[in-house]
Amino acid sequence: MASTYQGQAVEEKTFLGHPRGLFVLFFAEMWERFSYYGMRALLIFYLVQHWMFSDEQASVIYGAYTALVYITPVIGGYLADRYLGQRKAVLFGAVLLTFGHFLMAFEGDGGQGAAEINIFWLALAFIIVGSGFLKANISVIVGQLYPRTDARRDPAYTIFYMGINLGAALGSLIAGYLGQTYGWSYGFGAAGVGMLLGLIVFVWGKPLLMGKGESPDPARLAKPVAGIKFEWLLYIISFLSVGVIWTLIQYQALVGGLLMVAGAILVGYVLFTAVFKLPAQDRDRILAAMFLIIGSILFWALFEQAGSSLNLYTDRQVDRVIFGWDVPSSMFQSINAIYIVLLGPVFASLWLFLAKRGLEPSTPAKFGLALVQLGLGFLVLVAGAAAAGSGNLTPVIFIFLIYLLHTMGELCLSPVGLSAMNRLAPAHMASLIMGTWFFASATGNFAAGLIAAATGAEGAGPERVTEVYSTVGWTAVVVGVAVFVISPLIKRLMHLDTLKDNELAGQTELAENQAAGLNLAQEERS
Repeated sequence: MASTYQGQAVEEKTFLGHPRGLFVLFFAEMWERFSYYGMRALLIFYLVQHWMFSDEQASVIYGAYTALVYITPVIGGYLADRYLGQRKAVLFGAVLLTFGHFLMAFEGDGGQGAAEINIFWLALAFIIVGSGFLKANISVIVGQLYPRTDARRDPAYTIFYMGINLGAALGSLIAGYLGQTYGWSYGFGAAGVGMLLGLIVFVWGKPLLMGKGESPDPARLAKPVAGIKFEWLLYIISFLSVGVIWTLIQYQALVGGLLMVAGAILVGYVLFTAVFKLPAQDRDRILAAMFLIIGSILFWALFEQAGSSLNLYTDRQVDRVIFGWDVPSSMFQSINAIYIVLLGPVFASLWLFLAKRGLEPSTPAKFGLALVQLGLGFLVLVAGAAAAGSGNLTPVIFIFLIYLLHTMGELCLSPVGLSAMNRLAPAHMASLIMGTWFFASATGNFAAGLIAAATGAEGAGPERVTEVYSTVGWTAVVVGVAVFVISPLIKRLMHLDTLKDNELAGQTELAENQAAGLNLAQEERS
């Protein structure tokens, strides 16, 4: 197949029927996810056991960190689309991430009074800003490798999605094992090596990208501003923003306040536009999208207990001995990614099977099912802890079961969520609605930190965790049933019968587990 590179038509070289650039992106993203999830698996333990934060404090820090990781790609995506282009944004983000992950390896003596804790905050800030540039942009390049009508696009995203989850699983297993067995610096060092490998692969593979992901306006980037090339001015400002994030991550209440104020402004603007400026059907679709967005906040607030309170519970209250080996608790963070790889094709087939018979649940109904399964996961764990008896460790099978139910819920909500956002938003509001979806993910992650903090409140014993899990479990089930019941009404607001065919969502907004790029019955896991 012919392609255009540097203004000339060239014969496209392929591997397994796909552009070779796809596999450059596959391995670069795999190693980036290896580093991110390897570090994430250890973070809550590092906060509690090394820096000596209480469970409550550590959970709020963790929530603020993950919230900022989810909100910065909105800014990084904007700068890439408008000025830098995706390739330069990814390269800059990868450099920041590599630096941040290696800074994590400087652990010092521990304790909140240690001078090295400032290096720790700086490492988190570099990772947050780096993620903002890399997280969404690398997947956009995947789509640019193919014409919009190319039948290879969906298989390409499925291959890319495998890289994401392979990296996530391996990172949790390897970095988690090293960090909890040999020392923090080994685990975080492994994550840093993974990110460095991702950077090397991306730089080495630049020619294979065939000029994709370049700046939409190179002349603007080269134009001097105050004596500095505009491109370098963007890099300098972004580098300086690390200092702003360094401050925010230490004052988590400020992060929460900013999310609340910005969220109110964003939602208010979207609703004002929908009610007063859009035709009736577009207004209804925006209202349906906002309903789904609000539901997603609850989902992610509970789902993201995985890296914080559930991680600590697994460490302290679960019998982790499997075939005679006491498995390090951080390694259980790999289960979700492994389940996604195994169950993703199953759900794809299931939706197709049901769709052919006119039985496929609507998007709102799938959201309801997701919340019910999420709640059932917590309730199964609570039941397992109760069956084990007071003072006894919970059998490890119940950790596998909660992750199974949560992953099934994720596969009902995450892929169809992004797809729904793009389908429901008018063209001129598509980016705004997509940004609102990611903002909701950030809000959910921050709320997850607050819920996790409730499980580790001052003086709380191990039974406190199961009390909170029981409460949030039943809440999710009840809300999920309510969403399922009113789903026909929400579906009517979507006016699917008058929608025109456009490019499906997720093919340009792919990111990670919450945007992993597997097409599920044309409502892809993106």
